[in-house]
Amino acid sequence: MKVLGIDTATMMGSIGLIDDEGAIAEYSLNIRATHSERLMPAIDRLLKDSGIMPKDIDGFAVSIGPGSFTGLRIGLATVKGFAMGCNKPVAAVSTLEALAFNLAYAEYLICPILDARRNEVYAAMFKSDGKGGIKRLVQDMAIDMQTFLREYDEDIIFLGDAVDIYRERILDILKDRAHFAPKNRNMPSGVSVAELGLKKIRDGKAADPSGLAPFYIRRSEAEINLEKKSFALGG
Repeated sequence: MKVLGIDTATMMGSIGLIDDEGAIAEYSLNIRATHSERLMPAIDRLLKDSGIMPKDIDGFAVSIGPGSFTGLRIGLATVKGFAMGCNKPVAAVSTLEALAFNLAYAEYLICPILDARRNEVYAAMFKSDGKGGIKRLVQDMAIDMQTFLREYDEDIIFLGDAVDIYRERILDILKDRAHFAPKNRNMPSGVSVAELGLKKIRDGKAADPSGLAPFYIRRSEAEINLEKKSFALGG
């Protein structure tokens, strides 16, 4: 079964193609060009280089957040178009779960963190199941680092785009119990999204493409600012 996985939750756009034997191809690019400019050309290149047509894909997987509001909408719209156009199943995958899956064999607790701004991170906690998979320990949330980590006295390995921002604070809190993923495991992977999506599809947990929506956790800055402006004007 061939599954195409897409992650556009961060600046690092990643597309992965897998089948029952493992990864076929992956394309990742960490540049400031918008996902609307580069996503479709990247998919086209990956499929052409792999010798695979869209109709040959058996299912699609997409990270639904948390992450960049605009990036998530672009990824979801693209996958909806493919899934509905090809009449193939689609799986919705947590961005943080896909990140944690990069370290599925880690001996420590796995903590993916993404920058949520306002001195907060999008975070969750997972652990390896010892069989190449992961188990979720807490739900995805937007929270400050101090509050999130005060419940843990175990060794934890961190990954995600917020690591460089909060590294010193994490070390202050956890001391030598803090560990950090190598750079090549520190960003979202389209292959990880595809592998988690494949499992969901096989487990009968495919999503209705028309009902797919981003998982933002909280409202965007634009929505909050608009509400404040409306309140100030007496709206």
